[in-house]
Amino acid sequence: MKLPRPRLAMAGIAGVAAAAMLLSACGGSDDAASSSSTSSSAASSSAASSSAASSSAGSSSTGGGAAAAGGLPATVDTMFGQVEIPVPADGELTVVALGWSDAEIALALGVQPVAVYDWQGFGEEHKGVGPWATERFGDVEPTVLANTGDSLDYEAIQVLDPDLILNTRSAGDQAQYDRLSQIAPTVSPPADTAAFGTAWDVQTQLVADALGLSADGETLVGQVEETITEAADANPQFAGKTAVSGTKFGDAYGAYIAGDARWDLLADLGFEQNPPVLALPAQGFYVPVSAEQITAFDADVAVMFPIGYTLAEMEADPLIASLAVVKDGRTVFLAADDQVAQAFSAASPLSIPIAVDGIAPQLAAIVTA
Repeated sequence: MKLPRPRLAMAGIAGVAAAAMLLSACGGSDDAASSSSTSSSAASSSAASSSAASSSAGSSSTGGGAAAAGGLPATVDTMFGQVEIPVPADGELTVVALGWSDAEIALALGVQPVAVYDWQGFGEEHKGVGPWATERFGDVEPTVLANTGDSLDYEAIQVLDPDLILNTRSAGDQAQYDRLSQIAPTVSPPADTAAFGTAWDVQTQLVADALGLSADGETLVGQVEETITEAADANPQFAGKTAVSGTKFGDAYGAYIAGDARWDLLADLGFEQNPPVLALPAQGFYVPVSAEQITAFDADVAVMFPIGYTLAEMEADPLIASLAVVKDGRTVFLAADDQVAQAFSAASPLSIPIAVDGIAPQLAAIVTA
């Protein structure tokens, strides 16, 4: 199932900072007690899908964090123009992965980055990627760059002497790109892409092209799309039902819309955005929802998760608790450190099967109740 996804503009530094924070939902460790069994079973049932998603692309890794460069040179188009990735002098490609889920995509293609920007706070224990992807590093110990929100340690990156820097789901900042390009060829998001708004399939193909693995990227995208399509076909009752992907952070509430991978996955499963959400002013891939507008969450079903709260605190929020979609048991609540929630936010070829297997059955139980 392939649905067109609009590229949404997001203006201003404040908007970019907000985008990074809102993307960080489900990273960290709040409260997984209510759904840890769900994440465990989903991870288990997704193992075959995740394995299949990279079986055709797993032969390029050479160990030591470098990858064979047989498919290079390559040229890719980005928002900052064409970027050329030459054949490394030693024949092995050293990759630094800075963009959201860039490292997981590289791993799915059999390439082990020497450094990973840890957007979701998985930590050195998991080598900066989701636990579903950690083992793909093998014995390689990448440098894990902590998420500082608004800055990069350029000196630390330069010391790694990369041949390629992946920054394909990022803020798309010109100054950052200029500085990174002084270190190595840097692949940024495609043209006309919102901050952190690169769709997972576009991102996967862009990373594959940059690695000289274009055919493997096409195969990988097709396999993940098949996983989503199979879930949608198995649940025709999703079609035409309204849904909301919502969160609470600080004293604010909001819903994700087209351009955010979490909503895009629900749309690909067949759900339609709740009209009251679309009636509110959007900020990129996100719609702020005031206390007075909280009933915009009252769709046929909702998937909700906290940012900076425990799940218990979110469920106890009087406004959340007052919603018909909550009182009627039509909400899937995801705790921040539940593996399904983390996979939902990561939106990589390795995590999407876990998110589908974890969320689709819960939504099916609601819709068919």
